[in-house]
Amino acid sequence: MCLGVPGKVIEVNTQENWAVIEAFGVKSRIYTPLIEEEVVLGDYLMVHAGYAIGKIDTEEADRTLKLLEEIAQIDT
Repeated sequence: MCLGVPGKVIEVNTQENWAVIEAFGVKSRIYTPLIEEEVVLGDYLMVHAGYAIGKIDTEEADRTLKLLEEIAQIDT
């Protein structure tokens, strides 16, 4: 199973095709060559294995982050 996590872009390097995203208070540098659109500060990217695999809108990112937070709080 694969899991993509949305992250908000807080830094962009277009020359080297990477960005820094923040999700759940964690900052990660991810690679962006799979994204055909321009990546700009404030964008939300769906990230898997260190690569941005798509842009998502703010509402979708918020819903996904809330669901992931709920999952993390479930006692197993």
